[in-house]
Amino acid sequence: MERELDRFLDNSLVASMAYVSVAVLALIVVLYLFELVTSYSCWEEIKKGNLSVAMATGGKMLGICNIFRFAIAADQSIYECIGWAAFGCAILLAAYILFEFVTPVFRIDHEIEQDNRAVGLIAMVISVALSYVIGATIN
Repeated sequence: MERELDRFLDNSLVASMAYVSVAVLALIVVLYLFELVTSYSCWEEIKKGNLSVAMATGGKMLGICNIFRFAIAADQSIYECIGWAAFGCAILLAAYILFEFVTPVFRIDHEIEQDNRAVGLIAMVISVALSYVIGATIN
């Protein structure tokens, strides 16, 4: 089965669709995991016009996709790409949780939910910046 899939992936168009499909599926799964660790509903807050939540969520999306970009660029098999991307997304999720705990002055989730745009922006930048560091470790 694995060899047949590898033969399919020799076609650039099929490989491109496979990588994009896996990345989109992972994006949905990882965003769902982020939704579980936040104290607010991202999509409900975005629907209400909460720009801070939109920025923080957008940063997570950019971060997840950037990690996949590095995993794909490492030019390994799709299986290794999935493994590296899963590892990178787990680190990104752990970093978000750690960010909440190491900020003693205020609660990040609460500030984002209250539409504190400065906190939403910094959360977005942290997600994107960390994705570059995480991505650089993928080989």
